[in-house]
Amino acid sequence: MSVNDTAHNNNSTWNRQVYHRLKLALSLGLRRQIFLAVCDDLYLRNQVAARLHSTLAYPVGQVLYQSSNTQENSTPAYPRLVTLRLNLNDPNPIIQINQWLTNYPPPIVGASKDTPGRPFPVPAFQIVGVEHLTKQPVATQRLFLHYLRLSEQYFSTQESSRFLESNLLLWIPRPWLSAIKQSAPQFWRCRTGVFVFAGEPTPATQNLAYPERFSTSRSLDLGNIEQSILDESANQAELRTATTEFNENNSDFPVEIQGNRVHKAEEVSPSTADLLKATPQQQESTNRSGSGSNNQSLSSLSYISSELTELVIATINTSIAQNTEDSLQPQQILLEIEELHENLVAEEILAEAYHRLGTLYRLRIEQGEATLENLMVAIIAYQEAISYDESSPQLPDILNDLGTLYWMLYRTPPNSEEGQTYIEQAIEFYQLALKIISPQTHSETYARVQNNLGTAYGDLARFSHPSENWQQAIFAYSEALSYRTADMDSLKYAACQNNLGTAYWHLGQYNQPIVHLKKAIAAYNEALVHYNPEEEPLKYGMIQNNIGTACWNLAQYEQPAQNLQLAINVYSEALKYRTPANVPSACAATQNNLGTAYWHLANLSETTKEARQKYLQLCISAYEEAIALAHSLSGASLSFDLLASHNNLGLAHYQLVIDKSFNGDKATRSQHLEVALDNHLQALNGLSKQPEAYQTTFAYVVKTIRAFHNELGIQGQNLALSKVPSQLLPEILSKL
Repeated sequence: MSVNDTAHNNNSTWNRQVYHRLKLALSLGLRRQIFLAVCDDLYLRNQVAARLHSTLAYPVGQVLYQSSNTQENSTPAYPRLVTLRLNLNDPNPIIQINQWLTNYPPPIVGASKDTPGRPFPVPAFQIVGVEHLTKQPVATQRLFLHYLRLSEQYFSTQESSRFLESNLLLWIPRPWLSAIKQSAPQFWRCRTGVFVFAGEPTPATQNLAYPERFSTSRSLDLGNIEQSILDESANQAELRTATTEFNENNSDFPVEIQGNRVHKAEEVSPSTADLLKATPQQQESTNRSGSGSNNQSLSSLSYISSELTELVIATINTSIAQNTEDSLQPQQILLEIEELHENLVAEEILAEAYHRLGTLYRLRIEQGEATLENLMVAIIAYQEAISYDESSPQLPDILNDLGTLYWMLYRTPPNSEEGQTYIEQAIEFYQLALKIISPQTHSETYARVQNNLGTAYGDLARFSHPSENWQQAIFAYSEALSYRTADMDSLKYAACQNNLGTAYWHLGQYNQPIVHLKKAIAAYNEALVHYNPEEEPLKYGMIQNNIGTACWNLAQYEQPAQNLQLAINVYSEALKYRTPANVPSACAATQNNLGTAYWHLANLSETTKEARQKYLQLCISAYEEAIALAHSLSGASLSFDLLASHNNLGLAHYQLVIDKSFNGDKATRSQHLEVALDNHLQALNGLSKQPEAYQTTFAYVVKTIRAFHNELGIQGQNLALSKVPSQLLPEILSKL
């Protein structure tokens, strides 16, 4: 970022570093922090303060909070950073902050008839205009320092002031830094950090334009594409060997979900400038191709935010080698936007230009180029478009699409650590879109947004409050189905029913399992009615697998034999369409589930001895097929735990042999026990970093070796011990 075009290179580098440190400090979300930003160059100060405001006040995804659908009752977007100009008539920044908070109290979010809701976080405040005090009477200057001295009480007492929860960034020139140290030592001691920018002093007579707080929303923009979020993806179920899936079949942005191992996200979202920088190699390639001068002209734009410019340059550098036209289009639009700014055109014209830039990148994303750079350019460009024109009739579609872009940003490496923040921002967009859509007149858009909102809540459930978020997902999917009927579009209707079924399945893992699992099965069956297995074999097989998983789950609570047999029937049906040739990973998952269902059916008390032997043999066949397919995929992502499958296969072989009804000869017994031991050892080898699972598997190994001795005598035990790695023998022998 070039924060000062006239600065020396060393100053520019220094200022860039200071800017990023200051922005990070403000982004951390800590409370009761006092930061001093020291800058004598007022042009530079204005740039940095404006950049902080544009980046942090309404960060991409922070949108309107509306208490109702009516215009008169709507509340403006609530900022995370407020910029105030010091009141020279009464230079008390704390009073100004409290007055602002009195006029614009944090809205209450998440309120319902059952929950009181919570207030939105109190924003941070940056104060500019201290330099004008030098033109005020000495009494006014002393009054300012007096107010700073008094401000200590806001930090050292429990006085009822909202400022207690806020952060303060005070912009001052160097002379005022010295004055504060000497004349307001209490305030100085309360400081959290001092950030000094390099630059020459600016004459005090210069006419300055300060960034003001925004009283209107900084909502964002995207095109008119159908964004239904999910294609097909598998989620690992709560039980280690069962899987369930959900899908929205009309996704323009196919995305796969890699299980449910998601880490808790920090509350900080990185700035767009921090996310991406063009590498030196890319810059060199650009220069060789003759575009270096154009990139240089883009980097010197003064009206367009540096975050957007840098991201566009990054996309140009990566696309030049592939297609020169791809690199020229965004460059031309960006230069056109700069010219429009210079000519002071109507805001609607500026909005249209930013919208074209966003649409260009949206189309790239639709075509499969869902890179971090392209996503961020689309998001920022549309944010700018709506900031200049918030009355677009396309606003509901725009907000819906922005929600999906943020959902995609959550799915795009390396953003997994910020996942919760991105999903929450996506939800804000979807909720805002719903507040301005009339379901009676725009039923298709309304249903689409509700479906997407349900999916976002499902993702949020992986980070926090799973029961509550899955319940919210159910509300959203159910609302979507009120306006998305089978007569309108049977496949979209079926996809939404499948999503609803999956939400009920997940909620059943937390409360009222019988009620919710039965509702999941009903939704899945409703979805299945609208899929022709000949035309949609993969989706048909996927929903059959989902029904099987829900039936298997329900068998843990009621009618186990009946529900397990239902699970086996639908898993078998699913395997007619989820074949090794078509979808080997999905086929492996369903085979694994089928093996689990047979295992449980074999172990029911009412199962006869003859049936138990048959079910165990079928269990073994299913697990063997699943494991063989998994190993053939060479490390591809699986929706089930392969090591658990090895253990389960070993247990099935072990139980088959020790069952009193087993009538195989010694050679057959030995063969089954050897396979059992081999699978347990293979699982043990992969569990070295999972102590609890390792100890469980180690116990399986010892038990299997004992079975060798019991079934085949000392020769059998020696055979088993010969297969065990030497480093394990001392511990195993001590337990035999």
